Amino acid sequence: MTKAPESLEALKERILACRLCVESPRGAALPHAPRPVFQVSETARVLIAGQAPGTRVHASGRPFTDPSGVRLRSWLNMTEEVFYDASRVAIVPMGFCFPGQNERGADLPPRPECAPRWRAQLLAALKNVRLLLAVGQYAIRWHVPAALRGRSLTETVGNWRDIARATTPMVVPLPHPSWRNNAWLKKNPWFEAEVLPFVRERIAEVLERR
Repeated sequence: MTKAPESLEALKERILACRLCVESPRGAALPHAPRPVFQVSETARVLIAGQAPGTRVHASGRPFTDPSGVRLRSWLNMTEEVFYDASRVAIVPMGFCFPGQNERGADLPPRPECAPRWRAQLLAALKNVRLLLAVGQYAIRWHVPAALRGRSLTETVGNWRDIARATTPMVVPLPHPSWRNNAWLKKNPWFEAEVLPFVRERIAEVLERR
């Protein structure tokens, strides 16, 4: 007898209960209790693939409740109401839990256990996604085909037109909206002049076709 496919709700519950980075870590264990943070639904048509929760998101349990989230919503021309509407927008970081910080107080990379264990299953369950925004180098490395990635973040984001045309669902690479990228944004004004208008138009188109 064929086993029925797992529901998205059942998969969500398994992810929320995950303790892989504590019980079977690759390297040092997560230094605090896991708290997976993500937002999904079967009807979501836009998927934001981020990096990993920071300290504020770890505390709130809600994606992008920090200055990066404010900037990202501005980039996308999204109100909080739309951004946090799981029926329209899925938010799936590369690592579901806050990974901790290094000795300089900077956030560590997403945990290496998370994406290989859960990402393919979860993305397969999001069948209505039409636009995937790969935010930051870790999401870009996973979601943008190697042949379309440049030697740097700048080259890859600069190739956004070819990436968008070649991917299904459509993928658009974005830099991380962190203040750490302020200098990059000033040096590359084409991003706000060319990429963001396209992304905003595509979001409006995708969400209007529900």
